[in-house]
Amino acid sequence: MPVIDMHSHWATRRGYPLQSEAELAQQERTWRSRPNYRTEAEMAEDFRRAGVRVILDFGYSKYLAPELARPLHDYGFATIRAHSDVMLGQWVHFQAELGIPALAEFHRVLEIGTAGGGFVGLAVSGSGGLPASDPAWDPFYRLCIEAGAPALIFVGTTGLGAGLPGGMGITLDSCHPRHLDAVAARFADLTIIAARPAWPWQSEMIAILLHKPNVWCELHGWSPRYLTDELKREIPRRLAERVMFAADYPLFSYERLFADWRALGYDERTLERIFHANAAALLARVGLGPG
Repeated sequence: MPVIDMHSHWATRRGYPLQSEAELAQQERTWRSRPNYRTEAEMAEDFRRAGVRVILDFGYSKYLAPELARPLHDYGFATIRAHSDVMLGQWVHFQAELGIPALAEFHRVLEIGTAGGGFVGLAVSGSGGLPASDPAWDPFYRLCIEAGAPALIFVGTTGLGAGLPGGMGITLDSCHPRHLDAVAARFADLTIIAARPAWPWQSEMIAILLHKPNVWCELHGWSPRYLTDELKREIPRRLAERVMFAADYPLFSYERLFADWRALGYDERTLERIFHANAAALLARVGLGPG
């Protein structure tokens, strides 16, 4: 079946989500893997072989000043245009506390996306930044609503900083689902996607998904084998139209994830919703229909 990957990363040296020596060493400890850098063409071929169309996230760009993020975003647009058969677009991160310069860059990339640059969505991570409910994000959410773009809000624990002194300064509570819930309540017209499983607060995230009709979720960063039993039960039932596949490539291989999802024993209709139908419906809602 066709597969839409709602959230993965760049495997190129320039775009790889982990950049510093400390981060690369942490990758080996946390994910038991090392970077296998790919050229842009090789990365696109990985997607073709796996049969996926993907939305990409640089990851580290959230720590960049807007003037430094701009050439990275443009690099993303150029690569996506060259491989538009498998690359749908990009999630873009900002530091909301930087105010007008960050908002201006977000407005710029939204205009490029509208003009044919591919999908653009806002990525909001409390890891090393302001939680999603902070009022500094409100102008970004309003711009999303105006442009019809979704916001990807990260929830649950993160491997970033794990095992490093002080967790690299990251406070896990900044990604508690309560912050997403507050945003969904304040901005009922905003399309929101919860990024990652919300462990250790998965029950709270399920409650939010059932309570707020403008919220979906994608489950990157985890093998489905390790999802909570509660979430596994709800995926084919009350969350049948709300859960979407995301790989976290290149940290996870598509081959492994496809096998792990099938090993859960879901029927083909449930798998088709996870791998394609739910994402296709959501993307159509925001004006992008990948088919």
